[in-house]
Amino acid sequence: MADRSTFAEQAMVFAPQLYSVALRMTRNPADAEDLLQETFLRGYRGFEGFTQGTNLRAWLFRILTNTFINSYRAKQRRPLERDLADVEDLYLYRRLGSLEELRASRSAEDQLFDMFTDDEVKQALEDLPEIFRLPILLADVEGFAYKEIAEILDIPIGTVMSRLHRGRKALHKALFDFAHARGLVGAGDSSTATSTSTSSTTPTDRDDA
Repeated sequence: MADRSTFAEQAMVFAPQLYSVALRMTRNPADAEDLLQETFLRGYRGFEGFTQGTNLRAWLFRILTNTFINSYRAKQRRPLERDLADVEDLYLYRRLGSLEELRASRSAEDQLFDMFTDDEVKQALEDLPEIFRLPILLADVEGFAYKEIAEILDIPIGTVMSRLHRGRKALHKALFDFAHARGLVGAGDSSTATSTSTSSTTPTDRDDA
């Protein structure tokens, strides 16, 4: 059993990471701050049920995610009040595949990866359906392992793998569409990307039915 009097000392170190994800979840600074405060309040109240020595960061992220799912996603969100420029530019995108790795293969689509603007990458991420956006945030931004994401989202590991696979494909397709809209590729290339993104499946895709 954890000592509630030590909660602030142990938990506050994770506040910047939690706020960054809360901002991406809510897309609104005021809502993100409210979500963070509610997360810490719930964490403090339930801290005696936390097993000392286990993963506090994952425990807090589970509270954050559950609070968002149960309390915030159904609300009418306020318009975005400021740009997300303080969030790592292209961080997610570069985590999906470094430019060095992409240059090694140099496929027609890979050559486009360094042509996108920060706004296009952020928009592509924010436009993802929530079931894909949350796993990608946890995996590719926060670096959680599949098992941790499964515990945070309370879903099977196979479903985590499926949603990450499909979400990354959707993100890739969205970025390719940005490139097509900017005239960087032709219609034929765009059709190829669509086929690749929609037809490529793995056995784990069926776990997410």
